[in-house]
Amino acid sequence: MNLFGRHFLTLKDFSREEIEYLLDLAAKLKDEKKKGITGDRLKGKNIALLFEKPSTRTRCAFVVGARDEGAFPEYLGKDDIQLGHKESVADTARVLGRMFDGIEFRGFKHSTVEELAKYAGVPVWNGLTDEYHPTQILADLLTMKEHFGKNEGLNFVYVGDGRNNMANSLMIGMTKLGVNMTVLAPKSLQPSKELISLCEGYAKSSGAKLLISDNTDAVKDADVIYTDVWASMGEEDKAKERIELLRPYQVNTELMKKTGKESTIFMHCLPAVKGYEVTEDVFESAKSVVFDEAENRMHTIKAVMVATLGKGDDR
Repeated sequence: MNLFGRHFLTLKDFSREEIEYLLDLAAKLKDEKKKGITGDRLKGKNIALLFEKPSTRTRCAFVVGARDEGAFPEYLGKDDIQLGHKESVADTARVLGRMFDGIEFRGFKHSTVEELAKYAGVPVWNGLTDEYHPTQILADLLTMKEHFGKNEGLNFVYVGDGRNNMANSLMIGMTKLGVNMTVLAPKSLQPSKELISLCEGYAKSSGAKLLISDNTDAVKDADVIYTDVWASMGEEDKAKERIELLRPYQVNTELMKKTGKESTIFMHCLPAVKGYEVTEDVFESAKSVVFDEAENRMHTIKAVMVATLGKGDDR
């Protein structure tokens, strides 16, 4: 598998086999790190980290992952460069592409990361946009595989805002890998018809099932229950409205019991607003694997950088 030089903007752009390759590579790199082994697959590479939105996991994962493999990451926050303001995105991309070997972008418009990729001339990686969060999905898939020993055939239920970047990306990743995907959300917050149609096609190819529902009984037989904040970054003004709308979809002990399975795990991309989308007792329970997910952000992001920019046998 050769992904050298590829951008990583959305999992739409990657086949099932390519996604599984990235997961296998991440597992290998994680095992090496646990043994105290780091590499030089990115030795001499300079990586620009562009952040319009703040971050804990994404920033730390890119910094540590890059340094583990010999690269030099440079953080550029919204006050450090003139991205899209005094200088166009295209011009910024062409400047940074001549100085850096890879560029990560975390921000608002997905069109921004697409324009960076169009003009930079080096691999560009999406650390999060308003539409997609593909590196998080790799971490989620790795966590599930570690816990269950497989991904294909699992029953995955996403609960909450069904049209945010997490719901969008989870639908793509799960249906591509043969995971049965349910989006549980009020009708006004369900995924777009276009994305549903696209993911139905992925599900047909992988043998997965895709269900969109507003009935909490849809959690029955779930292996995974997943949620996210009710108001995403940039939508804080809608928080009160979302709380009223999504309160019935809170992940609590009662909802977890409705799965009918003792083995169901709870997942969240973090940060969590405990007491809203998830209760404290579920978040802190033995069923919660949220910190495994958080750690796996670093291993999977490292795999993306190594696969698209690295050298040697992992190319």
